[in-house]
Amino acid sequence: MRKRIVAGNWKMNKNFQDAEDLMFEIVDEITENGIGETEVIICPPSVYLEMSSDIAVENGFMIGAQNFSQWDSGAYTGEVSASMLHSMGISHAIIGHSERRTYFGETDKIIASKVDLALKYGITPIYCCGEVLAERKAEKHFDVIRTQLSEALFHLGKEAVSQVIIAYEPVWAIGTGVTASSAQAQEMHAFIRSILADKFGDDVSQEISILYGGSCNAQNAEELFANTDVDGGLIGGASLKAVDFVTIVNSFK
Repeated sequence: MRKRIVAGNWKMNKNFQDAEDLMFEIVDEITENGIGETEVIICPPSVYLEMSSDIAVENGFMIGAQNFSQWDSGAYTGEVSASMLHSMGISHAIIGHSERRTYFGETDKIIASKVDLALKYGITPIYCCGEVLAERKAEKHFDVIRTQLSEALFHLGKEAVSQVIIAYEPVWAIGTGVTASSAQAQEMHAFIRSILADKFGDDVSQEISILYGGSCNAQNAEELFANTDVDGGLIGGASLKAVDFVTIVNSFK
Protein backbone atom coordinates (compact mmCIF):
# COMPACT_ATOMS: atom_id res chain seq x y z
CA MET A 1 0.00 0.00 0.00
CA ARG A 2 1.33 3.43 -0.95
CA LYS A 3 2.33 5.81 1.82
CA ARG A 4 0.42 9.03 2.38
CA ILE A 5 3.06 11.73 2.62
CA VAL A 6 3.13 15.46 3.27
CA ALA A 7 6.50 17.19 3.02
CA GLY A 8 7.16 20.84 3.83
CA ASN A 9 9.79 22.74 1.85
CA TRP A 10 10.73 25.87 3.80
CA LYS A 11 13.05 27.06 1.00
CA MET A 12 15.34 29.97 2.04
CA ASN A 13 13.18 31.35 4.84
CA LYS A 14 13.40 31.96 8.60
CA ASN A 15 16.29 32.95 10.85
CA PHE A 16 17.41 30.41 13.45
CA GLN A 17 15.09 31.53 16.22
CA ASP A 18 12.08 31.77 13.92
CA ALA A 19 12.86 28.31 12.52
CA GLU A 20 13.08 26.79 15.99
CA ASP A 21 9.85 28.50 17.01
CA LEU A 22 8.09 27.13 13.92
CA MET A 23 9.32 23.61 14.66
CA PHE A 24 7.83 23.75 18.16
CA GLU A 25 4.60 25.29 16.81
CA ILE A 26 4.31 22.33 14.42
CA VAL A 27 4.94 19.95 17.32
CA ASP A 28 2.15 21.64 19.30
CA GLU A 29 -0.26 21.34 16.37
CA ILE A 30 0.64 17.69 15.83
CA THR A 31 0.20 16.97 19.54
CA GLU A 32 -3.25 18.55 19.46
CA ASN A 33 -4.50 17.27 16.12
CA GLY A 34 -2.42 14.17 15.37
CA ILE A 35 -1.18 13.10 11.95
CA GLY A 36 -3.07 9.83 11.50
CA GLU A 37 -1.23 7.47 9.16
CA THR A 38 0.41 10.29 7.20
CA GLU A 39 4.19 10.40 6.94
CA VAL A 40 5.37 13.93 7.69
CA ILE A 41 8.68 15.30 6.41
CA ILE A 42 9.97 18.81 7.01
CA CYS A 43 12.78 20.21 4.83
CA PRO A 44 14.34 23.29 6.47
CA PRO A 45 17.43 25.18 5.26
CA SER A 46 20.55 23.04 5.72
CA VAL A 47 21.93 25.16 8.56
CA TYR A 48 18.89 24.16 10.64
CA LEU A 49 18.99 20.43 9.94
CA GLU A 50 20.58 19.38 13.21
CA MET A 51 18.26 21.51 15.35
CA SER A 52 15.22 20.31 13.41
CA SER A 53 16.29 16.68 13.50
CA ASP A 54 16.64 16.73 17.28
CA ILE A 55 13.06 17.99 17.61
CA ALA A 56 11.62 15.69 14.94
CA VAL A 57 13.08 12.49 16.40
CA GLU A 58 11.20 13.06 19.64
CA ASN A 59 7.90 13.89 17.96
CA GLY A 60 7.23 11.30 15.28
CA PHE A 61 8.13 13.05 12.05
CA MET A 62 11.15 13.23 9.78
CA ILE A 63 13.58 15.80 8.42
CA GLY A 64 14.74 16.12 4.84
CA ALA A 65 17.31 18.27 3.08
CA GLN A 66 16.38 20.73 0.34
CA ASN A 67 19.50 19.96 -1.66
CA PHE A 68 22.95 18.36 -1.62
CA SER A 69 25.99 18.22 -3.86
CA GLN A 70 26.30 16.23 -7.06
CA TRP A 71 29.75 15.16 -5.84
CA ASP A 72 30.41 12.54 -3.18
CA SER A 73 33.28 14.43 -1.51
CA GLY A 74 36.28 16.60 -2.30
CA ALA A 75 37.42 20.18 -2.80
CA TYR A 76 34.01 21.73 -3.39
CA THR A 77 33.89 24.71 -1.06
CA GLY A 78 30.47 25.38 0.41
CA GLU A 79 28.89 22.12 -0.72
CA VAL A 80 27.09 19.60 1.50
CA SER A 81 27.31 15.93 0.51
CA ALA A 82 24.81 13.10 0.74
CA SER A 83 27.22 11.24 3.02
CA MET A 84 27.21 14.20 5.41
CA LEU A 85 23.41 14.16 5.49
CA HIS A 86 23.46 10.42 6.11
CA SER A 87 25.88 10.84 9.00
CA MET A 88 23.39 13.25 10.61
CA GLY A 89 20.50 10.83 10.24
CA ILE A 90 18.70 12.87 7.57
CA SER A 91 16.21 10.52 5.93
CA HIS A 92 15.01 12.41 2.83
CA ALA A 93 16.21 14.95 0.29
CA ILE A 94 14.48 17.00 -2.40
CA ILE A 95 16.07 16.46 -5.82
CA GLY A 96 15.34 18.18 -9.13
CA HIS A 97 13.21 21.04 -7.83
CA SER A 98 12.38 23.52 -10.58
CA GLU A 99 14.20 26.27 -8.68
CA ARG A 100 17.38 24.21 -8.73
CA ARG A 101 16.91 23.55 -12.44
CA THR A 102 16.14 27.19 -13.28
CA TYR A 103 18.39 29.22 -10.98
CA PHE A 104 21.31 26.85 -10.55
CA GLY A 105 21.44 25.17 -13.94
CA GLU A 106 20.88 21.62 -12.73
CA THR A 107 20.60 19.34 -15.74
CA ASP A 108 18.93 15.94 -15.98
CA LYS A 109 22.41 14.38 -15.79
CA ILE A 110 23.22 16.18 -12.54
CA ILE A 111 19.83 15.31 -11.10
CA ALA A 112 20.27 11.63 -11.98
CA SER A 113 23.65 11.62 -10.22
CA LYS A 114 22.00 13.08 -7.11
CA VAL A 115 19.34 10.37 -7.16
CA ASP A 116 22.13 7.78 -7.25
CA LEU A 117 24.02 9.40 -4.38
CA ALA A 118 20.90 9.64 -2.24
CA LEU A 119 20.14 5.96 -2.72
CA LYS A 120 23.78 5.04 -2.10
CA TYR A 121 23.56 6.60 1.35
CA GLY A 122 20.09 5.38 2.24
CA ILE A 123 18.42 8.76 1.75
CA THR A 124 14.96 8.72 0.19
CA PRO A 125 14.86 11.01 -2.88
CA ILE A 126 11.86 13.29 -3.27
CA TYR A 127 12.24 13.65 -7.02
CA CYS A 128 10.54 16.70 -8.55
CA CYS A 129 9.26 17.00 -12.09
CA GLY A 130 7.02 19.53 -13.79
CA GLU A 131 6.40 21.66 -16.85
CA VAL A 132 6.49 25.43 -17.35
CA LEU A 133 3.42 27.33 -18.52
CA ALA A 134 4.56 27.60 -22.16
CA GLU A 135 5.00 23.83 -22.32
CA ARG A 136 1.50 23.23 -20.96
CA LYS A 137 -0.04 25.78 -23.35
CA ALA A 138 1.76 24.05 -26.23
CA GLU A 139 0.38 20.71 -24.97
CA LYS A 140 3.91 19.38 -24.47
CA HIS A 141 3.49 18.74 -20.75
CA PHE A 142 3.22 14.96 -21.06
CA ASP A 143 6.37 14.82 -23.21
CA VAL A 144 8.25 17.00 -20.71
CA ILE A 145 7.33 14.78 -17.77
CA ARG A 146 8.11 11.61 -19.69
CA THR A 147 11.59 12.95 -20.51
CA GLN A 148 12.27 14.13 -16.96
CA LEU A 149 11.28 10.76 -15.52
CA SER A 150 13.27 8.75 -18.05
CA GLU A 151 16.43 10.85 -17.69
CA ALA A 152 16.43 10.79 -13.87
CA LEU A 153 14.99 7.39 -12.97
CA PHE A 154 14.98 4.91 -15.84
CA HIS A 155 18.57 3.80 -15.21
CA LEU A 156 17.47 2.41 -11.83
CA GLY A 157 16.38 -1.13 -11.10
CA LYS A 158 12.98 -2.01 -9.69
CA GLU A 159 14.17 -2.20 -6.08
CA ALA A 160 15.92 1.17 -6.27
CA VAL A 161 13.12 3.07 -7.99
CA SER A 162 10.64 1.72 -5.43
CA GLN A 163 12.45 3.79 -2.82
CA VAL A 164 11.85 7.07 -4.68
CA ILE A 165 9.06 9.54 -3.88
CA ILE A 166 7.93 11.56 -6.91
CA ALA A 167 6.59 15.10 -6.60
CA TYR A 168 4.75 16.56 -9.57
CA GLU A 169 5.07 20.33 -9.40
CA PRO A 170 3.73 22.27 -12.38
CA VAL A 171 6.19 25.16 -12.49
CA TRP A 172 3.43 27.59 -13.44
CA ALA A 173 1.74 26.89 -10.10
CA ILE A 174 4.74 27.12 -7.73
CA GLY A 175 4.41 30.16 -5.49
CA THR A 176 1.94 31.82 -7.87
CA GLY A 177 -1.25 31.09 -6.00
CA VAL A 178 -2.48 29.31 -9.12
CA THR A 179 -3.15 25.63 -8.51
CA ALA A 180 -3.66 22.88 -11.02
CA SER A 181 -7.27 21.81 -10.90
CA SER A 182 -8.08 18.57 -9.16
CA ALA A 183 -8.69 17.00 -12.56
CA GLN A 184 -5.39 18.28 -13.96
CA ALA A 185 -3.50 16.94 -10.96
CA GLN A 186 -5.13 13.51 -11.21
CA GLU A 187 -4.55 13.38 -14.96
CA MET A 188 -0.83 14.00 -14.61
CA HIS A 189 -0.37 11.75 -11.59
CA ALA A 190 -2.13 8.92 -13.43
CA PHE A 191 0.11 9.57 -16.44
CA ILE A 192 3.23 9.43 -14.25
CA ARG A 193 2.06 6.15 -12.75
CA SER A 194 1.41 4.74 -16.23
CA ILE A 195 4.94 5.68 -17.34
CA LEU A 196 6.36 3.95 -14.28
CA ALA A 197 4.20 0.89 -14.96
CA ASP A 198 5.39 0.67 -18.57
CA LYS A 199 9.02 0.78 -17.48
CA PHE A 200 9.06 -1.06 -14.16
CA GLY A 201 5.77 -2.95 -14.00
CA ASP A 202 2.42 -2.22 -12.43
CA ASP A 203 3.45 -3.71 -9.08
CA VAL A 204 6.27 -1.18 -8.75
CA SER A 205 4.22 1.77 -9.99
CA GLN A 206 1.56 1.07 -7.38
CA GLU A 207 4.17 1.20 -4.59
CA ILE A 208 5.51 4.66 -5.44
CA SER A 209 3.96 7.68 -3.72
CA ILE A 210 3.35 10.62 -6.05
CA LEU A 211 2.91 14.00 -4.36
CA TYR A 212 1.38 17.18 -5.73
CA GLY A 213 3.16 20.51 -5.30
CA GLY A 214 2.25 23.93 -6.62
CA SER A 215 0.26 26.27 -4.37
CA CYS A 216 -1.26 23.39 -2.40
CA ASN A 217 -2.73 24.91 0.75
CA ALA A 218 -5.09 24.29 3.66
CA GLN A 219 -8.10 25.22 1.52
CA ASN A 220 -7.51 22.98 -1.50
CA ALA A 221 -5.52 20.05 -0.06
CA GLU A 222 -8.55 17.88 0.74
CA GLU A 223 -9.86 18.08 -2.82
CA LEU A 224 -6.43 17.38 -4.30
CA PHE A 225 -5.68 14.49 -1.95
CA ALA A 226 -9.03 12.85 -2.70
CA ASN A 227 -7.75 11.88 -6.16
CA THR A 228 -6.84 8.24 -6.66
CA ASP A 229 -3.26 8.87 -7.74
CA VAL A 230 -2.43 11.86 -5.50
CA ASP A 231 -0.68 10.48 -2.42
CA GLY A 232 0.03 13.76 -0.65
CA GLY A 233 1.83 17.02 -1.21
CA LEU A 234 5.16 18.80 -1.31
CA ILE A 235 4.17 22.04 0.36
CA GLY A 236 5.98 25.36 -0.04
CA GLY A 237 4.59 28.58 1.45
CA ALA A 238 1.88 26.89 3.51
CA SER A 239 4.52 24.84 5.35
CA LEU A 240 5.75 28.07 7.00
CA LYS A 241 2.52 28.31 9.00
CA ALA A 242 2.12 25.54 11.57
CA VAL A 243 -1.69 25.54 11.62
CA ASP A 244 -1.96 25.46 7.84
CA PHE A 245 0.70 22.78 7.48
CA VAL A 246 -0.87 20.39 9.99
CA THR A 247 -4.30 21.06 8.47
CA ILE A 248 -2.85 19.89 5.15
CA VAL A 249 -1.32 16.84 6.84
CA ASN A 250 -4.81 15.92 8.05
CA SER A 251 -6.59 16.57 4.74
CA PHE A 252 -6.83 12.94 3.65
CA LYS A 253 -10.36 11.53 3.61
